[in-house]
Amino acid sequence: MNIPNLITVLRVLLIPIFILLFYLPFTWSHLAASGVFALAAATDWLDGYLARRLEQSTPFGAFLDPVADKLMVAVALVLLVEEHANIWLTLPAAIIIGREIVISALREWMAELGARAHVAVSSLGKWKTAAQMSALVILLANPALLNFWVIVGFTLLIIAAALTLWSMFNYLLAAWPHLRTTTEKK
Repeated sequence: MNIPNLITVLRVLLIPIFILLFYLPFTWSHLAASGVFALAAATDWLDGYLARRLEQSTPFGAFLDPVADKLMVAVALVLLVEEHANIWLTLPAAIIIGREIVISALREWMAELGARAHVAVSSLGKWKTAAQMSALVILLANPALLNFWVIVGFTLLIIAAALTLWSMFNYLLAAWPHLRTTTEKK
């Protein structure tokens, strides 16, 4: 266990803390939940940076890092869908979670074919992640009352969902030659 892996494990351990804070009946609870989520999001950048900088990349870290990210985002989206209960949040949340399931399955299947590099992470993902994390931090910090910041959060989440669809289309396009090949039976 090295420092980048410990940071990734910390990110997973912060999930129940931000859930608890989100549901506490205090005026400051949403802001505290958002702060813990923002800290967890920052550790995503930090663990990757340290793994490269300290040359401490491990198979465990390569596995856990994307799992931690997806868990953190999915949990935040589920909390927010329950809290806000409107199409402006529910539809982008369904798109984002659905895309993660599709691409995870696609990557696993492509790895079985030995063609995982065809569905590698793209730079578009950095823009999607920035919009998504910013939206989630803003929305977690604000109760479900329509105000300027909630509108900004919804807008960023819709942008993240559009980028999510675009990146999914690119992944599927890259994998298409492998998806449409057939094997001949003898």
